Amino acid sequence: MSGFTRRTFLKLAGTVGAMGLAGCAATPTKGTKARVVIIGGGYGGSTAAKYLKLLNPNLDVTLIEKLKTYYSCAGSNEVIAGWHDLDWLRRSRDGLRTKLGVNLIRAKVVEIDPQKRLVSLKDGTEIPYDRLVLSPGVDMRFDAIEGYDLKTSKLIPHAWKAGKQTTLLLNQLKAMRDGGVVIITVPPSPYRCPPGPYERASLIANYLKQFKPKSKVIILDAKTQFPKQALFLKGWQDLYPGMVEWVSSEKEGQVDHINPSKLIVATEFNSHRADVLNVIPPQKAGWLARKTELADQSGWCPVDPHSFESTRIPNIHIIGDACIASPMPKSAFSANSQAKTCAASIVDLLNGHLPGPPSLINHCYSFLASDYAISINGVYEYSVTEKQLVATGGGETPMNADRGREAEFAKSWRENITADSFGG
Repeated sequence: MSGFTRRTFLKLAGTVGAMGLAGCAATPTKGTKARVVIIGGGYGGSTAAKYLKLLNPNLDVTLIEKLKTYYSCAGSNEVIAGWHDLDWLRRSRDGLRTKLGVNLIRAKVVEIDPQKRLVSLKDGTEIPYDRLVLSPGVDMRFDAIEGYDLKTSKLIPHAWKAGKQTTLLLNQLKAMRDGGVVIITVPPSPYRCPPGPYERASLIANYLKQFKPKSKVIILDAKTQFPKQALFLKGWQDLYPGMVEWVSSEKEGQVDHINPSKLIVATEFNSHRADVLNVIPPQKAGWLARKTELADQSGWCPVDPHSFESTRIPNIHIIGDACIASPMPKSAFSANSQAKTCAASIVDLLNGHLPGPPSLINHCYSFLASDYAISINGVYEYSVTEKQLVATGGGETPMNADRGREAEFAKSWRENITADSFGG
């Protein structure tokens, strides 16, 4: 990891975790019992609910999620590769209710009233809050690519939200002829899970190598470089020679438009025909954040990194993919880390204390095969002079590292973050 060893990272991660929760006594808030409402039950929202109750069991914490079944995006590429069935991605929040006393509500939120501090549900129910945590995830910018819209995505999947889209892409790969071409289009940054498209290309190649060895994967990328690039390129050369082709924006990777009926992707000077087409469009914060005017012109939500409170509307905190927390990437681990910082800060604020400077971490594994993985990590702290988060440490898997051992680390990490985020 370029001098930043795994041992150093894990030691620092433990220190950062302790720092993030320091000074937050599990004592009742002064006055009436404080009400914290959380909207969105993914890695960010579920983690926030858990740690709010751990830090102050007397808080009235309500988690609202509209989906009956939550499927984790983290790990969905493994389902597309055929390693697991879709149910493997299912995450339950029952432990948050039974072990910690979090109020779980399955409903759609239709409006937030920041002045009255009310959350309105589709059935007309109004839920008051003292502090609101919003973890709305992302929406696709279906107006960003000519020829690709919501209707088209039901035939040409983006699979950037796990569930039916995941299954659709897998079934198309199974039906594809041997010798076919899979095209993945990658948007410009920022988007959910920066290394995700390249892991997907790797695991699709893994599937093709076993079942359709005459086929190949082409990545049309709107960027000139990508995370863990050297590691991915080496992995493709070692594992799938000639099967994965990366085309950067400098070499016509930028998509101009799509002909969905013919599965043709047109770039500025060329066109490519796919047998299976996976379009990952540009993204933006989830619609509820935008409707509440928590997002700025970029489509993302600016926050104060001390507490992840919105800089546009007070008493509302935004965590996870929807918030602007650069240079932190949009990932499950980032959401988990931000949620802990946010929970600690809310407990401080409700007790009349200003939150201290945050320290956050991110760690991201990517599989290239079941016994071959690579990773990247980062440590982020608040800079008083720059008034934002800055990267203070990090690194990648060394080129000569044991990829099999890294794969075991990746599997262990997945189990741990699932338990930490969703377990009571």
